[in-house]
Amino acid sequence: MRYTILFSIFLFAILAGCKKDKFGSKPSLKFKSVNTTVLPQHQLIQFTLSFTDAEGDLSDSMFVEKVEPTCVNSNNSGTYIIPDFPVSKNEKGDFIVTFGNNPNDISYFNMAPQCSRNDTAIFRFAIKDKANHVSDTVSSPPIIIIYQ
Repeated sequence: MRYTILFSIFLFAILAGCKKDKFGSKPSLKFKSVNTTVLPQHQLIQFTLSFTDAEGDLSDSMFVEKVEPTCVNSNNSGTYIIPDFPVSKNEKGDFIVTFGNNPNDISYFNMAPQCSRNDTAIFRFAIKDKANHVSDTVSSPPIIIIYQ
């Protein structure tokens, strides 16, 4: 009985000492929400992505890809600079990424369909920190982008 109690205390001490840190050197990215899954023309879509970064060096770039499997002309991707913002060790927060569905507006990254019909696209995101660590890629739910 005495050894069972001592073993239990010893095992508990080991497990309590092995607490894993939730922040790694590789930034983490998670898809949180999107304001709509149907995007009419002349409207904006906003994706909310949550991030964590252990080293506080996240201000590098974000990779965004639009994948529309039935219309390869609508597929596009780009790398965008993450603006500098105050960061610290073990940083966590949200990014809000905004795109537009307006063929004539160049103020937003244009997601207008290119195949003369509605697109059903999935958006994929990844972030890179200044030490060139890249997060896992996260995906949105299917988004219907209205042609006209």
